[in-house]
Amino acid sequence: MKIGYVCSSEEHLTDIVLADASRSAAREGLSLAGTIQIIDPESVAEKCDITLGLLPDGERRSISVDLGPGVTGCRLDPAALEDAVMVVHQRLASAHALVVNKFGKQEAAGRGLVSAIGEACERGLPVLVGVSPEWREAFLEFTEGQAQLLSSDAETIHQWLKRSCSAGD
Repeated sequence: MKIGYVCSSEEHLTDIVLADASRSAAREGLSLAGTIQIIDPESVAEKCDITLGLLPDGERRSISVDLGPGVTGCRLDPAALEDAVMVVHQRLASAHALVVNKFGKQEAAGRGLVSAIGEACERGLPVLVGVSPEWREAFLEFTEGQAQLLSSDAETIHQWLKRSCSAGD
């Protein structure tokens, strides 16, 4: 089991570095399955739209429910997330690694992308996961303490992916 994770309390930093590292890896020919969160700098601060980019092609999927103006909390659409998870599972067969934008509430409860992480590990694929500080303890428990903390730097993450994928060849 080769799992690396990024954990930062700086808003959107994990999303940005995972996306940057994924793009760099793709330019070098690594085929990644998984998800990155699309950050729209133009979005209204009070509105919380969760849009995933599905790897390797970046297909965009909204996984949030629009609750209207004035609502400040994020509202995950579990059915939309599960649809995205199905696509990730389909793409694992041709992937060199799995990228998971977030280990969060759904994953801590055994849902979301947990099954994709398990399948990737069974296939011997490296797994890269974004983890918020709030869910770090649950993530470490899930990985039985076997995950490696990576710095929140896109180049470091890219190099980890590159090394981890070549180690499986």
